[in-house]
Amino acid sequence: MTKAVIIGAGFGGLALAIRLQSAGVETTVVEARDRPGGRAYVWEKEGFTFDAGPTVVTDPDCLDQLWRLSGHDMRDDVTLLPVMPFYRLHWRDGTSFDYSNDDAQLRAEIAKLEPSDVAGYHRFLDYSAGVHAEGYEKLGHVAFLDFKSMLSAAPSLAKYQAWRSVYDMVSSFVRNDKLREAFSFHTLLVGGNPMTTSAIYALIHKLEKDGGVWFAKGGTNALIRGMVTHFERLGGTLMLGDPVASIDTVGDRATGVTTRSGLRLEADAVASNADLMHSYRDLLAGHKRGPRRAQALARKHWSPSLFLVHFGIEGTWPGIPHHMILFGPRYKELLTDIYEHGVLSEDFSLYLHHPTVTDPSLAPPGHSTFYALAPVPHMGKLPIDWAQVGPIMEGRILDEIERRLIPDIRSRIKVKFSYAPTDFAQDLNAHMGSAFSLEPLLTQSAWFRQHNRDDTISNLYFTGAGTHPGAGIPGVVGSARATATLMLESFA
Repeated sequence: MTKAVIIGAGFGGLALAIRLQSAGVETTVVEARDRPGGRAYVWEKEGFTFDAGPTVVTDPDCLDQLWRLSGHDMRDDVTLLPVMPFYRLHWRDGTSFDYSNDDAQLRAEIAKLEPSDVAGYHRFLDYSAGVHAEGYEKLGHVAFLDFKSMLSAAPSLAKYQAWRSVYDMVSSFVRNDKLREAFSFHTLLVGGNPMTTSAIYALIHKLEKDGGVWFAKGGTNALIRGMVTHFERLGGTLMLGDPVASIDTVGDRATGVTTRSGLRLEADAVASNADLMHSYRDLLAGHKRGPRRAQALARKHWSPSLFLVHFGIEGTWPGIPHHMILFGPRYKELLTDIYEHGVLSEDFSLYLHHPTVTDPSLAPPGHSTFYALAPVPHMGKLPIDWAQVGPIMEGRILDEIERRLIPDIRSRIKVKFSYAPTDFAQDLNAHMGSAFSLEPLLTQSAWFRQHNRDDTISNLYFTGAGTHPGAGIPGVVGSARATATLMLESFA
């Protein structure tokens, strides 16, 4: 029987594992941590459940496909709850904007800021639908292994002016500055700077409009647990708490992996859902391909990191929606500080996650769970001591929430902890603490991104945020689909 080993039990690794196991490939997933999930890890503290993320579930059909492959139904293992509004955007002058796929409500929200931009929004929606059809439906699940495949996609990329940034494209449709921010911030959710990320990523708007925004009952890690349940139902094996120490090779073929405990797992193919740099520099250190590819990866642009404050507080907050964006006083300039200058600015913008307004079970009765997230430069651009800076940053973030939303927040806090770039580096082997792997630039997309199959070691594959098509749950699950297709073709 054909055997495959997958390194890492994140969304990409588990989605790939389910596809392979559904096709009759004997699949083992090896996870370094004590729980599956990767970036979708979870902590349980004093009755509160804290998801590490990601917390925005879009295109639920891409997940449901994983169950349908074997005639099952995702709803047997996972309950998805609708989130409405998708996001509330809030500026320091008190302006709020509720973002959703309710056409009438969204038109009213736009008109509240700039009536003449309603027509421009509809033109933007048409544009988003076009790039969604070309960039997601046609190309989002197909591997780009040679430059010829990139050339075949070039006419579509040219038609939709892929060389322009998301912010630039949005600005061609709407004039109001706040609306330009409202329709361009989405790239930040996949590690991209709206000012430099290809306009193709405007497809996210269409993705959300058609599929909605969802949250898994029990938290994002409950979705991971549902994937594990289904994978094991199909006969797959998940190993926890024993990190892979090396990808073993003979010549230019992968023969399996060896774990830190010394366990040797032989395989006909190996796939990595681990960090790209870690996979090549550390796990392939014994093969000439490893150091060479690591040198090339080191020259690429890596997405920023994040600083998060998780807190459980007394009280319930029905007036604070599930997702909020608290914009700071600067937009473009702040993004430049983060992505280019490597500056930890005095001001910041926050993404506030409030899951208990959707699922109260994530906190004790009468209490709420939150996290506040601020994008920050990765450790390569900002080599500071986060053990010293972290508590200061945490205090400033809580001050901002206190000023804008919860005046007595500190007296209500029952439990809190922070997660810094150093934690991404330590827990996830994330290169420089990057939270989203390679930055989603046009020059780092499709064929220019990490290939789903290695160019030298022909039975070594990759899935996850660093491979095509990129970060975010739909992107990562799409990468698993592209990689599974390649692997199953090789096994035939």
